[in-house]
Amino acid sequence: MSRGGDVDKSKRATLRRFAALGAATPLVSVASASESDAHDAIAGYVTATPGAHFSKIRDDLQLGTGETQHHLKQLENEEVVESYKDGDYRRYFQAHRFSPFEQATLSYLRRETPRGMLITLLEQPGISAGELAESLDVSGPTVSKYGAQLEEVGLLERTGGYTVTNPETVLLLLVRYADSFGEDAAALADMAPRLVKFTRDR
Repeated sequence: MSRGGDVDKSKRATLRRFAALGAATPLVSVASASESDAHDAIAGYVTATPGAHFSKIRDDLQLGTGETQHHLKQLENEEVVESYKDGDYRRYFQAHRFSPFEQATLSYLRRETPRGMLITLLEQPGISAGELAESLDVSGPTVSKYGAQLEEVGLLERTGGYTVTNPETVLLLLVRYADSFGEDAAALADMAPRLVKFTRDR
């Protein structure tokens, strides 16, 4: 089979996989036969990957920009998904599913460095910014920048060391959507029992 045929086959398989989730989502209306796969696939993708931004949805589902915009707008009008502007990104969530705090948490978990900070702090609450930077192999200013942002949305306390303010919620979302974090999934699943112990012992 040609390379183009392989790509097309992969796209159809991806759409079918997420369309199955989308078709099971309450309030999803079935579009015309030619549109229903993409429509339901986007709904299913957002359900499985809450907090994903527009470009990631478009690229992972191998859709065009206009096609993705069209279906996301329809899904928002149908109150199947909802979105908010997060800096340069617009992030999407299943409608009426997450609190503003949970939306903010998922949005930061979609970013590699903040996610690494939160996971590290679940394991080692109270460590310093310097220790956190060394653990993640990032600069001190990077940790400070994201630390300020996480503190502003209520995810972090920076008095006397860095500590996650609501570890149970963060851990629940990390574990529940671990598969959607790609390479992090296996590590998250493996560390979950230890993280539960840390949050309970605090």
